[in-house]
Amino acid sequence: MATEIGIDLGTSKTVIFSSSKVVLELPSVVTVDSESFEPVYYGEKARQTLGRTPDSLVCVSPVERGVIADYDIAELMLKNYMHQAFGNKIIRPSIIATLPTGLTELQHHSLANVVESSGGRNISVIESPLAVAFGLGLDFSVPHGVLIVDIGAGTTDIAVISMGGVAVCDSFKTASGDLDVQIARYIRKEYNIEIGPLTAEMIKKRIGSALPRPVEIAMVAKGRNVFTGLPESFEISSGEVLEAISETLDSICGGIRQVLNRTDPDLVADITGDGLYLAGGGALLFGLPEYISEYTGIEVHLLDDPAHSVVKGAAAALKKPQLLKNVDYQLRSIKELIVE
Repeated sequence: MATEIGIDLGTSKTVIFSSSKVVLELPSVVTVDSESFEPVYYGEKARQTLGRTPDSLVCVSPVERGVIADYDIAELMLKNYMHQAFGNKIIRPSIIATLPTGLTELQHHSLANVVESSGGRNISVIESPLAVAFGLGLDFSVPHGVLIVDIGAGTTDIAVISMGGVAVCDSFKTASGDLDVQIARYIRKEYNIEIGPLTAEMIKKRIGSALPRPVEIAMVAKGRNVFTGLPESFEISSGEVLEAISETLDSICGGIRQVLNRTDPDLVADITGDGLYLAGGGALLFGLPEYISEYTGIEVHLLDDPAHSVVKGAAAALKKPQLLKNVDYQLRSIKELIVE
């Protein structure tokens, strides 16, 4: 029976972690009836309908840039995913959910409400970089700075952690999903071909890179010619993809520099000595750790499982409630979270 659960309700995917393993990982997408807004498909099946729905159906992404954009759909989606993951085997478990840094109390409450509606009992909502810090097993008893960069689909969260708390942080709206947008724009400009978001993501994953590859590779993809409206194949190389996404990569590195500029010099000295920790699904882009290291002059440690590092850290935090209390993130019921 699941009693301790970590949830990462992300822009691209929802991940649920329990009993030392990922029990569910599905796209944060729901296909609904366009008139009644009743859900028709969830998860991967809904994702495959993106750009392919008739007028009677609409694809909804209830989480945008790490924040709940459609409360009702998010609640229905998480209920469905919890049921898929556990069936009726949970009885009001303790849950830690993650969200980007720098959000308002109202946004914290919205996520907590959605989690409670899905079956949670004791709920805590923490920032994703702090969750990563828990997962790393850092010593929170010493005043020592650690820089964590979490590159998700909708946001890049950058935080300096010291003594179990966030010293300096920022959440930038430039992230992995923007790389897909830039790839699609490049192909339209250079080839006069429009591609969908699924094709752009596939190109990024297969041949995308942050640095020139030792051996350039290419792939063939399909889209629609913007002039004739007819389907057309084209070949794109890894070098072209690098050209398309280089500006976005510079923006992500610029965000890291902005956070460092606002950080106490002694904490920066700690970070320079230890390096920064890179997490999130966007960290899997080929050559990205080396690119960030070249840009910042700081050694980059890519986590073993960056795509799941946030949700694993959230689950790890449940096993250390005393650390949560030290930084005022104790598990609370939804009534306690609401400020009168």
